[in-house]
Amino acid sequence: MSLEAIQVRVLVLNDMEQLGRTLFRLDQGFELQFRLGPTLQGKNVRVYTNYPDVGEHFDRHTFKALEWHNPTGREDDSDKFCSLDLQIAGSYEYYFGHGHEEKSGGGYVVVDPVLRSGADNHHVPLDSITIQTYLSKCLGHLDDWPDRLRVAKESGYNMIHFTPLQTLGKSRSCYSLADQLSLNPEFSPPGKNYTWTDVGELVQKLNTDWNVICITDVVYNHTASNSPWIKEHPECGYNMVNSPHLRPAWVLDRAIWHMSCNMADGKYSAMGLPAQVQNEGHLGVIRDVLWGQVFPKIKLWEFFQIRIESAVEEFRDLLTDGERVQPDPRKTMGKKGLNIIQDPKFRRFGNEVDMDSALETFVPLSKSPQAILEACNLLWGRLEEINQEQYQQILNHQQQVNCIVGNVVYERLADHGPKLGPVTRKDPIVTRYFTFPFEEKSLEDDLQMIDHPEKSHHFLALNGWVMGDDPLRNFAEPGSNVYIRRELICWGDSVKLRYGNKPEDCPYLWAHMLKYTEITAKHFAGVRLDNCHSTPLHVAEHMLAAARAVRSNLYVIAELFTGSELIDNVFVNRLGITSLIREAMSAGDSHEEGRLVYRYGGEPVGAFYQPSLRPLVPTIAHAMFLDVTHDNECPIKLRSAYDLLPSSAIVSMACCCSGSTRGYDEMVPHQISVVKEERLYPKWSSDAQASSTGEVNLKTGIIAGKLALNKMHQELAYKGFNQVYVDQVDEDIVAVTRHCPSTHQSVVAVCRTAFHDPKYHQYRTEVPPMFIPGKIEEVVLEARVIDRHAGTYRKCEKYINGMPEYTVEIKEHIQLRDSGVVKHTGVTSKGSSEFVEEIVFERLTPGSVIAFRVSLDPKAQELVGTIRYHLIQFSPKYKPGSWSNQQTPAILEKPLAQMMSKLTLADMNLLMFRCDSEEQEDGGGCYNIPSWTSFKYGGLQGLMSVMADIRSKNDLGHPVCDNLRQGDWMIDYVSNRLVNHGGALGEVGKWFEEMFHYLKHIPRYLIPCYFDAILVGAYTTALDSTFKMMSSFVQNGSTFVKLLALGSVQMCGVGSSPALPPLSLALPDVPYRLNKETGKKEQCCVSLAAGLPHFSSGIFRCWGRDTFIALRGLMLVTGRHLEARNIILAFAGTLRHGLIPNLLGKGICARYNCRDAVWWWMQCIQDYCSMVHEGTAILHCPVLRMYPRDDSEANTPGTPVSQPLFEVIHEAMTRHMQGINFRERNAGPKIDMHMKDEGFNVVAKVHHDTGFVYGGNRFNCGTWMDKMGESEKARNKGIPATPRDGSAVEIVGLSKSALRWLVDLNKKGLFPHTSMKIQRDGKEVTVSYEDWNNKIQAKFEKNFYVSHDEKDPNEKHPDLVHKRGIYKDSHGASSPWCDYQLRPNFCIAMVVAPELFTVKRAWEALEVTEKKLLGPLGMKTLDPDDMVYCGVYDNALDNDDYNKARGFNYHQGPEWLWPIGYFLRAKLYFAKKLGKETYEQTVYLVKSILSQHYVHLERSSWKGLPELTNENGQYCPFSCESQAWSISTVLEVLHDM
Repeated sequence: MSLEAIQVRVLVLNDMEQLGRTLFRLDQGFELQFRLGPTLQGKNVRVYTNYPDVGEHFDRHTFKALEWHNPTGREDDSDKFCSLDLQIAGSYEYYFGHGHEEKSGGGYVVVDPVLRSGADNHHVPLDSITIQTYLSKCLGHLDDWPDRLRVAKESGYNMIHFTPLQTLGKSRSCYSLADQLSLNPEFSPPGKNYTWTDVGELVQKLNTDWNVICITDVVYNHTASNSPWIKEHPECGYNMVNSPHLRPAWVLDRAIWHMSCNMADGKYSAMGLPAQVQNEGHLGVIRDVLWGQVFPKIKLWEFFQIRIESAVEEFRDLLTDGERVQPDPRKTMGKKGLNIIQDPKFRRFGNEVDMDSALETFVPLSKSPQAILEACNLLWGRLEEINQEQYQQILNHQQQVNCIVGNVVYERLADHGPKLGPVTRKDPIVTRYFTFPFEEKSLEDDLQMIDHPEKSHHFLALNGWVMGDDPLRNFAEPGSNVYIRRELICWGDSVKLRYGNKPEDCPYLWAHMLKYTEITAKHFAGVRLDNCHSTPLHVAEHMLAAARAVRSNLYVIAELFTGSELIDNVFVNRLGITSLIREAMSAGDSHEEGRLVYRYGGEPVGAFYQPSLRPLVPTIAHAMFLDVTHDNECPIKLRSAYDLLPSSAIVSMACCCSGSTRGYDEMVPHQISVVKEERLYPKWSSDAQASSTGEVNLKTGIIAGKLALNKMHQELAYKGFNQVYVDQVDEDIVAVTRHCPSTHQSVVAVCRTAFHDPKYHQYRTEVPPMFIPGKIEEVVLEARVIDRHAGTYRKCEKYINGMPEYTVEIKEHIQLRDSGVVKHTGVTSKGSSEFVEEIVFERLTPGSVIAFRVSLDPKAQELVGTIRYHLIQFSPKYKPGSWSNQQTPAILEKPLAQMMSKLTLADMNLLMFRCDSEEQEDGGGCYNIPSWTSFKYGGLQGLMSVMADIRSKNDLGHPVCDNLRQGDWMIDYVSNRLVNHGGALGEVGKWFEEMFHYLKHIPRYLIPCYFDAILVGAYTTALDSTFKMMSSFVQNGSTFVKLLALGSVQMCGVGSSPALPPLSLALPDVPYRLNKETGKKEQCCVSLAAGLPHFSSGIFRCWGRDTFIALRGLMLVTGRHLEARNIILAFAGTLRHGLIPNLLGKGICARYNCRDAVWWWMQCIQDYCSMVHEGTAILHCPVLRMYPRDDSEANTPGTPVSQPLFEVIHEAMTRHMQGINFRERNAGPKIDMHMKDEGFNVVAKVHHDTGFVYGGNRFNCGTWMDKMGESEKARNKGIPATPRDGSAVEIVGLSKSALRWLVDLNKKGLFPHTSMKIQRDGKEVTVSYEDWNNKIQAKFEKNFYVSHDEKDPNEKHPDLVHKRGIYKDSHGASSPWCDYQLRPNFCIAMVVAPELFTVKRAWEALEVTEKKLLGPLGMKTLDPDDMVYCGVYDNALDNDDYNKARGFNYHQGPEWLWPIGYFLRAKLYFAKKLGKETYEQTVYLVKSILSQHYVHLERSSWKGLPELTNENGQYCPFSCESQAWSISTVLEVLHDM
């Protein structure tokens, strides 16, 4: 058995969900499954991806459709999926559509690369990376590189990042490249000419011999301004020919250059502006010169204005033309308003008027010259306004004065700036924005050159960055004002490259950069995308695809400055970035530094064990967390030299990549400039002296400390220490814990930062003690920065040297007693299972680090190992760290599955479910957490519903987790509840008891995760055992089917006292038990609760109507045939007056006040006979009659009366035909405190002409819509909201179904009666079943169908018709208008007696029902067009509103769930009659509707479907949270499909 189960992540697709800004990261080898969310289930969804097939090359524009798999092959879409086996690193897009929508959603998945190194080509986990950046130009000749790079190896780094190795531009910046294809010639000593091949060989040698992986930068956004190829191909940049929108900005740039020259030449001295800017007064003069001389001279507004004279003249010519010109209506759409067309060449006064808009807007009143003149004058005036607006707009742009002055302040006055000194031509007042490769002339001469393409195409826009700009927008493209507003922080050495939208737009540039990319990918394992946030995404996508074609496991890193995690995700998704660079230097204090560690990786310590198949959840980008980057200011200047080590330790403890820049470890006290630095890095020498500037070793700076930290960082990653805890001990001390979830070893690093120099800052002398849980095995390292006498720092002219006056004092792998930083004060205990070592610090000075390796104490380690050993039966992932205990209790030696196999489904009800009222019947209750709430169930499901959410979020701060850590109460509750029950359940309880015995004695912080692991194992085992006891339909069914089938376990149980009347002693296979109180044998049949929590216990548990509406789905479909038989026969024994009771009340307190329960009972007998093997045998089963006569008392003494079931059925039918008319026993407030006296009179008869069963009166409600008014304020007390007297449509359908069945049984010899003998007018009359059946068939549509024919002779109340093409809800109601109310009840008749309906009429009625009554989860119980409709049920409301008070509208609008099952089954039945196309469309509809129920089931803590919802699916607090018939009828739909 493999220890590593295949990791599967499930991405649920939802319609119109665009996830381009959501990051999903996956490892190679993972399977990604796409499944349909509720908005897509039932639709013909197509999923496309550009992930390549095996053997194919990746092309991001080539998409393929994925193939759907449905494991169950039918029913629903809950398990339907298509998948990708992710074996190739990169970024892959997916999208999906349905119907005519090609793309109705989509997103990306990023697959991480697998990095390898060493002679054995071993895997290097991403979190183990420790990287060091080198400025390549400071490495010297290639021959010397090994000696200089050895510093990285000896310092423990396993990755080196080189800045670009190409030929540099004239600025000498590492990122301004003159030639992207050639190796920097400076790397070749005289007489040699090294090539990329030589570099590649060195890189490979570093990998093989040193286990060091090498990456380098790629720079796509710009090239050096002196690149030879950009001069030959100026079309590769933004110039004045291909980007004329930049012409105004170029003019401004030249004007500012000439102003700069004038300053340098002293021409503004008379105004008080010297070349050396020194104060605020000089800045004011700069503003004056710009506003007073520069801007008026260049008149930038003219580039955006119109030449009014010529425009008006053209307009006049159009108006005075013989044939008056009309505006083109296709352009103006008849709307007035002047449209100005920007000159695409951006010439002065080049803008034009759209004459169609002018003709539409300025219409002369006549053709007279005066009228035309007036129209021209109006146009003239409007154009002057527009020109003025453009003038003002440019003035607004010219707020760039602030940008210019701000730049001057930074470069010449600010303490943190470069202080460039006087303005010169070399250092102008501001950096130029455009190249100008010509001799210096006057501004006037310069401006004339712009109109000469052979010169102006060499005026190229320079690159830079824009603070706060949209990184997804190219600031050099039309529409951006960055250059004219001087918002660009410009790199004066680099030309911004203009790629266009595709390779054909600039062939040379694309080809050049493609070759550059391929060279890089060939020789390096990864790339850093320089200036990524400004690189056009489509360009980087194209280049990285080419790089991955060369090296499939390309490691890609980038640093983004978008300011938004969502926008970061766009770049990560589109480009497949593996790691984003994160800077520790962004932290202002130690608290923030610790927060970054927590943010950038790892699970919390004590995290829950996750299943191998689980939802794909969004994540943040993988971090490359650096203590300093080569762009950061020097940390010694910003913080202190003493802080280098502790801050680096904090970074190293992060569960992600970590690293640094060469110079940090050597304590170089200044930033190593990527532009100005020309010195060489020192080489490695073990004999180097402290004062040496050209050599370094472990005694230099903090190198020894960094080596220890890097080794520790890598070990933690390799050994799976992926859990992180960060503790802010005080304002300067951060403790970071890395924990391994399999071995439960930890490494705790305590770091005392020194953001301020201890020589000048007063730190606290007292350091708080620490309490470390477990046993400290060793001190991994203790180190601190100390002063030494080796001279003071002097900057070397040849080498990049560090500060010799500091070094690291370090000890590694020592015992606690040998530590010089702490003293051990002994072991303390927090309770019986928490062993803690108290640590008191003696010399944890600022700049110190100490790291402990901590294990569980030996006893706890043994206990955890034993728990893991016994969990292996559930998953092999627990094998690491497991421990076989020689004294294992006998109960644990047996697999739990073996014990579970002895449980019945009734036992499973107690093991898994039982709500609080059910538990209370046994003297208990559901577990309650005082500060929180109670669980929904006493069984495992109560815990699992809560833990599922806690587990997925690793919410260790949840009250449940707190409760587990604080004591054993919950643990004991789980086991004691089962042990006390005894029997097979008691055995399972003892298994829990023994497992929990180990659990109780492990450290409390681990209890939540192992408690959950034990529960998950037991729960999944229970589920497996449960489904094995059910029908093949359930066993082979979808997840949705299984969730619904659990409703059978949830609702069907055995209480402390029998809920059902006794069965005949002659009946075989009846379950018995010993009564705990009397010691006597009693029957213990399963009963079916109507709903949870309100109808689950006592006399209110069982209801005839609810039971038999739910029995087919929950018991017959699930295969619980014997239990179904017992329930049918138990209720049969209560037959009285020809009726089955509604409220059963154990048979003793039964109420016979409903007209429909007996028909639902007979429908279930019919279903039993047809669905169960040899099911008709039930007809001959003996029924123990509780009431042999109507006037008998329950449990009549003497010989029990028993008769076969078929005789009970015959009696019920005969009594209806004879006519039922009686008054309820004990009528009055004792049995119903709200009903009026007339309501206790029960009538149920058969109409002689139609055969319809009818009955009831306006004071009672004999069907399922049984709300009795309760409000005295509203005066509805004792008035039924929905009496539905007369012939209710579903009762007519159910009775027709029963008759058809009995006639058929009789013909087959399975039912002995052909007719009923009744008394009529004093005579005995025989009525045949067949005649009754035929009569209903003949009369049904005539009396129930509401025809489109307004003169339909069958329609007795045409004035009451308000909807046609439907079926009435009743026939012959005392209030005739009630017959015509649109309700969902006729759907029931359609399912049980479809022969009553004409297919076409039925389908139309169902369409109307769908349109008017269908809700998200249920069916509206009344047409929203009805004047008494109210969709919100509030049983607590008591006001004077007759229609709403005290929930009077219970069935007048709220959306009940159970009728939706019958509606959908009816749709499926009649759709099949209408042909394949209609049926397939209906199946899609059904799946789509049921997907909402699936989602509700998954999310519900009750794991059930509610009784009802308020309108539009809104939650109703007065509803049962889980209702038997709601679950049952939905399950029946899936069964029918």
